[in-house]
Amino acid sequence: MSFADPVLLAVGLVVAAALAWAAVAVARRRAAALAAAGVTAASPGQGPGRGRDRARLGGVWFTIAGVAVLAIAVAGPAASVPVSRASGTVILAMDVSGSMAATDVKPSRLDAAKRAALSFIKAQPDSVDIGVIAFQQGGLEAALPTADHATAAAAVRRLKAGGGTSLGDAILAALSAITRKTVTVGRDGSAPDIGYWPSATIVLFSDGQDQAGAASGGTGTDAATDAAASVAEKAGVHIDTVGVGTTAGTTVDVDGYHLATALDAAALKAISQATGGTYHPASDASELNGIASSIDLRLTVTNQPLPLAGAFIALALALLAAGAVLTVTRSGRVV
Repeated sequence: MSFADPVLLAVGLVVAAALAWAAVAVARRRAAALAAAGVTAASPGQGPGRGRDRARLGGVWFTIAGVAVLAIAVAGPAASVPVSRASGTVILAMDVSGSMAATDVKPSRLDAAKRAALSFIKAQPDSVDIGVIAFQQGGLEAALPTADHATAAAAVRRLKAGGGTSLGDAILAALSAITRKTVTVGRDGSAPDIGYWPSATIVLFSDGQDQAGAASGGTGTDAATDAAASVAEKAGVHIDTVGVGTTAGTTVDVDGYHLATALDAAALKAISQATGGTYHPASDASELNGIASSIDLRLTVTNQPLPLAGAFIALALALLAAGAVLTVTRSGRVV
């Protein structure tokens, strides 16, 4: 238990202790006065006034106890209780490469992904900070994590397709937004230690077309993406991937060229599996609309203060009332 104002507690308890000392002193003086007058005290429970005296003293002690409890109440007592809730940081990593302009998902892959991302943002509680990363080759930070979900939604609405895709850079950019410092992988592929972020989640919307991994045939992940995913895994950051597009694919016009593009589910599955996340296929707009409810955020346990002043005030009033009733009924006086 903690107290908002320990000074008030100390003062109140000193007052209660002084009242207790005064009550004992008065009782002893009364007993001494009776002894000096030659009056023999009755045995416990005997004598015509014994019950009345006990009730009167009981009223005094109830009153003193009420003062002591009231002192605790005014000091602002609070207990720390564990509370589970969805909280932490979510980074929406949005693929804005040229292939996301494809229309195999209507009206386009990017527009459908944006709609799903906005639905996801709307569904999150205020305890979740949301950031947005728009990634082409090299990654572009659009909005840092914030509890102001309107800022994240505005960043999503501004996204436009164009450029190449680097899934590894996207993951590193998202990790940089989470840690608020630049995260890079060494030239030898060594993974940096960025600490442990178990309440952070990356939700990656992409068709999986990785320009950096083109040498591997366009399927699966390349070494740079594997290294970035390893950094996230060691930091406890889950990556949920959302596959936007169809495996049949289509063609898209990029800088005057007709390029074939199709969903590379294998690359996205590899990323999610490596980090303990989940792959969510979304080959049409209806599946994308359900993404918000299918992504599970981890519950974190936080200690929150539970005010106890009300309970102590109620107890103090009960004690004071009991003391007053005993005093009035037995002596006919309030004091």
